[in-house]
Amino acid sequence: MEHVPAEKLMGGRRVGEKFLMRWRGAEQRCRMVLRVMLSLVALVVCMALADGSWMQKVPADYHSKVNPYAGQRAAIAGGAKLFADHCAKCHGPDALGRRKRPSLRSERVQLQATEGDIFWLLYNGNLRRGMPTWSAMPEPSRWQIIAYVKSLGPASAAASATNFSEEKPE
Repeated sequence: MEHVPAEKLMGGRRVGEKFLMRWRGAEQRCRMVLRVMLSLVALVVCMALADGSWMQKVPADYHSKVNPYAGQRAAIAGGAKLFADHCAKCHGPDALGRRKRPSLRSERVQLQATEGDIFWLLYNGNLRRGMPTWSAMPEPSRWQIIAYVKSLGPASAAASATNFSEEKPE
């Protein structure tokens, strides 16, 4: 019986080299799958941060409050300036959200939350979710911000997702 070199049996490559090539390919595929999985987890976490659980904490007397500046052009314009100064850093200049900060143009904020709910949130904040309290801000200013945010209306899901995914850290 004649001895056949391993190179001939494995198509010109040594057994160890062939194993390493397969291992590297599998390792690259595993890394890609891991990246995809981590991206999905990050997306779910971001969605959970904007879950609206704060709305359940709003007392009934706040829930029924009505914005005295709703629909007033001057108040909306003033609210836009206040928003740019105090809110846009986290929520974006278009209020579509930035990084882990939620969009203020979501259906939850625009359609489900009352003006009183948002007023309560501005007054109390939600520090666990990164929302500071604005209780030191004069009440009329808070109402103007709410008038401005509500005047924006809900954004399409595609616009909100595009803004979120294109956001780059400063």
